[in-house]
This record gives sequence, structure tokens and C-alpha cells, in this order.
Amino acid sequence: MDNASRIPPRTRQARFARKLASAAIGALILGTTGAYAHAEGITSSPYLLGDWGGWRTRLANDGVSFNLGYTGELAHNFTGGDKRITRYSDQWALGTTFDLDKLVGWKGATFQTTFTERNGRNLGADANIGNNMLLQEVYGRGQTVHLTDFWLDQKLFDNKLSVKLGRMTVGEDFASFSCDFQNLTFCGSQPGNLVGSYWVNWPTSQWAARVKLTTSKETYAQVGVYQVNPNYVNDDYARTYGWTLQNPSGTTGALIPLEGGWTPKVNGLPGSYKVGVWYNTSSGKDLYYDINNNSRAQTGLAALNHGGQYGAYINFQQQITGEPGGRGASLFLNISQADRATAQTDRQIAMGVQYKGPFGRPNDSIGFGIGATHNNGRYADYVNQLNALTGSHTVAGDGNEYATEVYYSWSPIPSVFMRLNLQYVVHPGGTSLNHNAFVVGLKTGITF
Repeated sequence: MDNASRIPPRTRQARFARKLASAAIGALILGTTGAYAHAEGITSSPYLLGDWGGWRTRLANDGVSFNLGYTGELAHNFTGGDKRITRYSDQWALGTTFDLDKLVGWKGATFQTTFTERNGRNLGADANIGNNMLLQEVYGRGQTVHLTDFWLDQKLFDNKLSVKLGRMTVGEDFASFSCDFQNLTFCGSQPGNLVGSYWVNWPTSQWAARVKLTTSKETYAQVGVYQVNPNYVNDDYARTYGWTLQNPSGTTGALIPLEGGWTPKVNGLPGSYKVGVWYNTSSGKDLYYDINNNSRAQTGLAALNHGGQYGAYINFQQQITGEPGGRGASLFLNISQADRATAQTDRQIAMGVQYKGPFGRPNDSIGFGIGATHNNGRYADYVNQLNALTGSHTVAGDGNEYATEVYYSWSPIPSVFMRLNLQYVVHPGGTSLNHNAFVVGLKTGITF
């Protein structure tokens, strides 16, 4: 029997899919290099490969838009953990947007597909820093190919109502936030940082539906229903089926987020103010109590089951200086609170400022963020009691992990940026038993 025949069929299929995706990306790059060589206006184009000799614009006018992007994140720890090492992780994302009105006359309909592939290593884990929030946000959810988007968005009643169905990530619609920073504390939809076992952000998707109602020029309300299935966040499952449309067995319930938003202009400058709540119909295990409401460390009985899991969030952003949507400073504040009965990290607060266009360079930016992620003391009490009974030395924080990051983003052309960042993490994992970590990072992005 040869080596190939020993590989399980599903594993061979997954490897074939990754090779196919890589081949497609390579073909796209090679096929457009000629156009890029003759492209004009690279200093103003959002795409490194330009307009493909006019084909990109013609395809978009016909209803088909492509996006190929690369993100890489380098990180080195000068303090923290038990070794001084450098790690790199990255992500490719290939997306296609179909304007079905332009393509087939289906009014108000858009179809989106996106595949991502992640690779690399995690500095926090490899250096044993003990941090809660990733020092390289692009790491995680299985270093493999993911089907990230596969959805249809239908707008109705003069675009006042939007109905979205398919495979989606929660964070693209609820508590959505940019990912300019490299530390996860300041990146993406914040509730997923606390309860990522069921609030699933990019690049992992699940079957879902979302309905959004535009209630006025500046306000909206939306509600969603997202499948909750532990298999979607299982690395072994992701490596084999993460790129497919398979609906795995093992669904435990549904995540139902509800959000209201206000997008005013303050002194002519744009703002975004979101308030939301969520409820997960899946049962959750209590962190401290057993089925009889006694200490489960003491009794050894099964954990008390709660009928659901819940939380709330706010997400505020406001430009305060400069030109609307352009050069100037913007402030942000994100706060999320999960239920204390079941969430090991139950609260996160992050705030900061970003400035676009420093030193007369319109594509550059500067950012500063400071945040705290709280470890639930109820879980720490359980672990400490268990340690006393068994002689173990498991570390469980009962305080805040404080993260600070400052970056400068240099963008020589609009399609490329190199973002040097400095991170300092105090009490990684919410405990003074872990040494503070000083990390130097470099986040790079290319839009082809």
C-alpha cells in the first residue's frame, strides 16, 4: 500500500481543496501580472494589480467584483512567558461579490462568497505567556481553509428592509468593528472575544439568517438567528470540512443577537453608536456550582446546567477632527458583558484613538488602544479548590488582563500597508502569576 492510500479520504479531500485554492490564487496573480505591468495609477488604485487592463471595471459593471487580500502578522516577545521567540501567522482571503440585479435582473439581491486560509504559529502559546487575547489576531479557528461567506442578501421596500440568509459570521453584522490593531482586544466584534465558543467571528461561518430594518436616515434595528454547533470551532472538523457547505450534526441551539444603531453626523463628522444584547438558547455549564448548587470541586458532581447564556454590548465610534471620513482623529469605545454563571472571561472594555493622514500622508494612520479583559472569579474559585484537593497547580486568573497597543501604519501605496506595533500586556490571563509581556509586532496587508 502506498503512502497516499493510507491517508483517509476526507483528509485527502481537504488537502486537495487547499491545493486547489492555492492554485486558483496563483493563477489569478499570474494571469493579472501582465495587466498590472501596464496598469496606470498604482499610486491611487486600491488594488496592487490595478484594473487588469480594464477587465476589473468591466466585470464590476456587469455585476461581478473580486477581492484577493493577504494579511501577515509578526510578533516577538522581549518579556513575558518562558522564552524569547518570534512567530508569524497569516491569512489569505479570496472573495467574490455578485450583484444579481446587474447579472440577471434580480432586483435588490447580492450574493457573496469568501474563502480564507490561515497559516502560522501563535506567539502567546509557543512562549507560554498565558494571555487571554491573541497577540496576533489573525491566528486561530484552525490553520486551514475556511468557507467564510456564502450568503444571499435581499433588499426590499426601497432598501428599508434587508434579509440575509446563508453561511455567515456573527461579527460581520453585529457589534462589527475594524481590525486595524494586532492585539485581539481591539479587533473585530468584541463579544466573540469573550464567548467565542458560540459567538463565532471571522473566518468561521455557520448557517444563519439576519433581518435588518432601516428605521430612519440615521437609525436601524436588526435581529439574527445563528446556528450554534461546537463542531464549527473544532480544529479537527475545520481542517476536514471547514471549506465545505456541510451542516454538521451536534447543533445545541441558536444564538439570537439584537442590535439597534444610530449613525449621526456630529459637527459634520460621522459617528456610529450601537447597543446590543444576545441570547444563546444552548444550555451552559456553571463554572462553580454542581447540580445540587454546591461547590463542584468539593463534591465532584456534574456542573449545574443553565437553560441559556446571554450578554450585552455597546460599540461607539466618533470622528472628532478633520474631514468627514478622511484625515482626522476618531475615538472608539467597546464594552461587552457576558453572564457570570457560564463565561470564563466575562467582561471586556477597550477604548482608544486612531488618526488618519498624519504628516500629510493620506494613506498612513496612527492608533492607540488600551483595554481590560476580566477573568471570572467564580471559575478561579473552582480551580483553586480543585488544586487544594488534588495537589495540582493549575493557574486560573480572577482579575483583569490589561492590554495596550500603539501602532504606526505606513502605506506607500493604497493597496499595501506595513503597521509596526508595540504591545504591553499586564497580568496575562488575569493573574499576577504570569509575567507582563512586552511585544513588538508588524502587521502587513496587501489588497491585490
